Amino acid sequence: MKLTYRGKTYEYNPPVVATGTEEQSGKYRGQDWRFRNLKKSPVLQPTRNLVYRGVAYTTGNHQAAAKPQSSNSVAQRSRRLFWGHERTDLNRLKAMHNRAAAEIGFQG
Repeated sequence: MKLTYRGKTYEYNPPVVATGTEEQSGKYRGQDWRFRNLKKSPVLQPTRNLVYRGVAYTTGNHQAAAKPQSSNSVAQRSRRLFWGHERTDLNRLKAMHNRAAAEIGFQG
């Protein structure tokens, strides 16, 4: 892909993430969801140690590449998704109760 920045043209080829043909899907609370397994881990960008006006900093990804979690079953993944939604709902409920208590002046 040919791109231009400030009058200078350059060639950019975005990385392609290959996914496997095996797809797991299902339905949760009326919403469709899919899991696709990566064929191989994405390539990490190199890190660089740089200095700008005397301040050192680094660029690039400092975390390890995410490994495909093909060992997790669909049941484990959906359970994790369910409990994430439950946790979100509980936090929302607590915030609503705290706002209501503050509105009526309850100190507890």
